[in-house]
Amino acid sequence: MAGLKKKRRIQLIVAAFILLAGATGLIAYAMRDGINFFRTPSEVAATPPAPNETFRIGGLVEEGSLRRGEGRTITFRVTDGGASIPVRYTGVLPDLFGEGQGVVATGRLENGTFVAREILAKHDENYMPKEVIDALKKQGVYEKPNS
Repeated sequence: MAGLKKKRRIQLIVAAFILLAGATGLIAYAMRDGINFFRTPSEVAATPPAPNETFRIGGLVEEGSLRRGEGRTITFRVTDGGASIPVRYTGVLPDLFGEGQGVVATGRLENGTFVAREILAKHDENYMPKEVIDALKKQGVYEKPNS
């Protein structure tokens, strides 16, 4: 009888481990598109990501690079002072989007152009995403806004 209880306990532990591993796998599978790594234009230029990789790129909208295409398609360049990456976006831009402003875009790199599916712009004069500020400071082009 003691052997049977021990065998049942082992079976229960193995079943719990299998269920836990399965749940972990399902969670990881569900989050695969929700995990976006941040990169600066210099990092993208130095080490281009895999073709199917979704990531975030951030920096400043390069002066003189904003072009409006047909319909709602907009092209511009994102720079961190060290490198500049062309961006194409189709959609409605945030109200505060403009040249010389901080921006973070989510999307993929296709044939050397970052195709954005989401654009985030700073929301007031004193805010810029921390990753963008750090990247601009590293390149020596960040100037703190006047308070």
